Amino acid sequence: MPGYDVIIIGGGPGGYVCAIRCSQLGLKVACVEGRGKLGGTCLNVGCIPSKALLHASELYHESVTNFKKLGIKINKPQVDWNQMQSHKNDVITQNTQGIEFLFKKNKVDYIKGWGKIKNSNEVIVNEKSYSTKNIIIATGSEPASLPNMNIDEKQIVSSTGALELKKIPKSLLVIGAGVIGLEMGSVYSRLGSEVTVIEYLDEVTPGLDKETAKTFRKILTKQGIKFLLGAAVTSLEKVSNGIKASYTDNKTSEKKEFITDIVLVATGRKPFSQGLDLEENGIKVTDKGQISINKKWQTNIANIYALGDVVEGPMLAHKAEDEGMAVAEIIAGQAGHVNFEVIPGVIYTTPEVASVGKTEEELKVLGKKYKVGKFSFIGNGRAKANLVTDGFVKIISDYKSDRILGAHIIGPAAGDLIHEICVAMEFGASAEDLARTCHAHPTFSEAVREAALALGGGAIHS
Repeated sequence: MPGYDVIIIGGGPGGYVCAIRCSQLGLKVACVEGRGKLGGTCLNVGCIPSKALLHASELYHESVTNFKKLGIKINKPQVDWNQMQSHKNDVITQNTQGIEFLFKKNKVDYIKGWGKIKNSNEVIVNEKSYSTKNIIIATGSEPASLPNMNIDEKQIVSSTGALELKKIPKSLLVIGAGVIGLEMGSVYSRLGSEVTVIEYLDEVTPGLDKETAKTFRKILTKQGIKFLLGAAVTSLEKVSNGIKASYTDNKTSEKKEFITDIVLVATGRKPFSQGLDLEENGIKVTDKGQISINKKWQTNIANIYALGDVVEGPMLAHKAEDEGMAVAEIIAGQAGHVNFEVIPGVIYTTPEVASVGKTEEELKVLGKKYKVGKFSFIGNGRAKANLVTDGFVKIISDYKSDRILGAHIIGPAAGDLIHEICVAMEFGASAEDLARTCHAHPTFSEAVREAALALGGGAIHS
């Protein structure tokens, strides 16, 4: 029976990063993955494939809408959906094989199969037993659904099925105006589908800064996406001409129907821990199905840890990666740490939306005095040249100390720009520190500096 210092169950971003870090720290480690490919949901049916389709659809949309303005004349471009899918699949293969290479390079044993915990020092895979000093659960999450919605991944699909549709639908109904729904809705809207989004709440992207969310919805509406807010879908029924969605207006209680070719159920995700035998081993789980852990990611059994989507916190690949590194360091005797106050979130639509830290709404609840600096991309020279002037940078700082408390960006390259603010927040910087840092001209990043300047003496270009 092979012996390890650590066995990690799950080869997604949290699991594979943890495995590599464990090996780098001198631990003998194995990673168990049942999918047949490493990378988890993110690399196989989530972050990476969706970004491949987002990028392809964005370029197509640019060629249709902006090339003429830029002085580029072409015949009307055609969408080759099969080739777009092929590119997406090639990207998946390159990334998953890349992790296998990293495992070999770092001497991580890759055990293929579904892992089951026999006891605190033993994991079973394919009826074979492996002994270990520590077990780390990093099994991720799966799409959540609603009652009366039988996902068949053909006409009624989750995010997984939405990535693999046989053809571009004439019409698409998205249930849920969160990150996944809006990203996939954007892909198909750009490619010609009539996209309608139904959301139970009164605004898109729950939890996002309200001003940013409202601006985001207005921009997506201009792009052709329709929104039905404050509505609850009660049932989905297959009919001769597609799928009939029945829904109720939350304010008026009026019952309505909607016919569409495809329905994407994008109502969030839930922890995936089936088959691990958690209950049999006495491992505690919350009412939400999350594995209970302490501040060192230990379950109620000291040498069994859990991280990523299967525990409390935002279901983000980079959050899982940070936790994976922290747990590896803790097991190796170091002081692993994650600053949960500085974990950025990004929505990869066009324009992108990114945020980190507190929103105004959260600070009001806390009773904390703050000030806001804001700068619109319409005042940014690079944005004007690139025809991407929608959106703004918004920085929130403490009223007295000027320490940055949060930031919210909607606009070009927002997912990259947010990290300048993340670094500043990690070092406890003030908005003035950011404002006094020289930024290259012309760049989108100047909008970040201008927002920081707006918190002091005032922005220059607004």
